Amino acid sequence: MADTAPPTDGTKSAGPTGTGAPPEPDRPGGRGRPPGAAAGPGLYIGRPFGVPVFVSPSWFLVAVVVTVMFEGQVHGVVARPASFAVAFAYAVLLYASVFVHELSHAVTARVLGLPVRSVVLHILGGETAIEREAPTPGREFLIAFAGPVTNLVLAGLGLLARLLVPMPEVALLLVDALTFANLLVGVFNLLPGLPLDGGRLVRAAVWKITGRARNGAVVAGWVGRGVAVLCLVAGAFMATYPTGGQNTGFGWLALLWTALVASFIWVGASQALRAEKVRDRIPTLLARRLARRATLVTADVPLAEAIRRAHEQRAGALVIVDHDGRPRGLVSEKAVTATPEQRRPWIEVGELSRGVDDDLTLPADLAGEDLIVALRRAPASEYLLLEPDGRVYGVLAAADVDRAFAGI
Repeated sequence: MADTAPPTDGTKSAGPTGTGAPPEPDRPGGRGRPPGAAAGPGLYIGRPFGVPVFVSPSWFLVAVVVTVMFEGQVHGVVARPASFAVAFAYAVLLYASVFVHELSHAVTARVLGLPVRSVVLHILGGETAIEREAPTPGREFLIAFAGPVTNLVLAGLGLLARLLVPMPEVALLLVDALTFANLLVGVFNLLPGLPLDGGRLVRAAVWKITGRARNGAVVAGWVGRGVAVLCLVAGAFMATYPTGGQNTGFGWLALLWTALVASFIWVGASQALRAEKVRDRIPTLLARRLARRATLVTADVPLAEAIRRAHEQRAGALVIVDHDGRPRGLVSEKAVTATPEQRRPWIEVGELSRGVDDDLTLPADLAGEDLIVALRRAPASEYLLLEPDGRVYGVLAAADVDRAFAGI
């Protein structure tokens, strides 16, 4: 399961789980189904502790595979078709362990003051999306450690139940399987590389020692890539030397599964490294530097004439103003491009504009993280930049901001 990484993490017996944290504004909402749940990352199943929980359609595929694989062990204890019901119960209980793991991350994050966007159960286990990065290495450590320690506690409880509580053979089979699964999930997630929880622990430790979160993320990201390679090597070894010296086909299934897990870890680690490059670039973002010069025209000017003036002034954008020079609208570059040249003399430029509300009007001096937050608050293709005295400075195109990150 992927657990806690700057954008994703961890892994379990069913696969990796993760706690990702792309920094986005908190979602509005209250009790019950969260806004956008219908269009969420899967089937919405509830909101425990205020955290929206989704089940990806891919989980049902895993449930079928786990049921078929585990049924072979159950068949010796329970006759068919009841053995399939018991095996399916194991698949559900297995993902209940994954869910508890992810919920531990989510609840810990909320207790420490970080908003949680969602928990998603999917083919590789689960993922917890946290809205913001932990502000201190101590909080980072606690959030990351909460998931694996929960699984290890569940494994310990399963072992105690196995030793102390008399149970029928079917119950013993389920308890043994869940104890092993939780132990595997807990230990695997403690491997020291992003996006696993262990990688978050490494990140927190290096951050604490060096005083820089970036150093921790870079070290944990590269270690994560190493863990991915080791996972693939381990899968190849199991495929080449199957248990008992007999090739039952399980070895190649293990190779396939470890390849899937290894790719997940490699991608997560690479995303963490890329995220640090993006963060390095953010302070250099200046709205003034990225802005396009704007030609001011009234709404009744023909599009062809507006374009001519823009070319003459070497401007890259058109702004609609009233007769007093106050900005009233932004002309869509996409709409201009889509208008055939022969029609441009007969179309007024105001027909291709949209009004400039407060969210689309930004100070020309915005820079760095403040600029990113402002763009994220109101996604659009163009923004009007104003000087402190209210004069139009230019137009900031979202495409130009994207290009500023190209090559990272």
